[in-house]
Amino acid sequence: MRTVATGMTLLALLSGCSSNPTTINTSQSLIMESAVLSAGITTDEPVMSERDGQQRASSVLYNQQEKPVTLHYRFYWYDAKGLEILPFERPGTAVVAPHEEVEISSQTGNLTASKVRLYLYL
Repeated sequence: MRTVATGMTLLALLSGCSSNPTTINTSQSLIMESAVLSAGITTDEPVMSERDGQQRASSVLYNQQEKPVTLHYRFYWYDAKGLEILPFERPGTAVVAPHEEVEISSQTGNLTASKVRLYLYL
């Protein structure tokens, strides 16, 4: 009986934690799945700038292979406290031709955006 009570207490504690707003460690601004690297795609961390009164993030993807690569990406925007900014951006798709580069970008009208993270996957 004691094991059941302990398990229920743990479950209550865990469920209580999930309702609190959480911050995300935004120090890693570029995340690439290993399959992206295996496909021959290289890039740098996204660069932030201001354009037309909005925050803009961009990154250049380069294909080192002899065949085109289709990949998906999503930019995540964060405020100074590390909280993700709503609305969430929809994922995008890019086709990078052999030995070519493609710039991908995102814009947000939320001026509290101070950090961005780029997630790349196949």
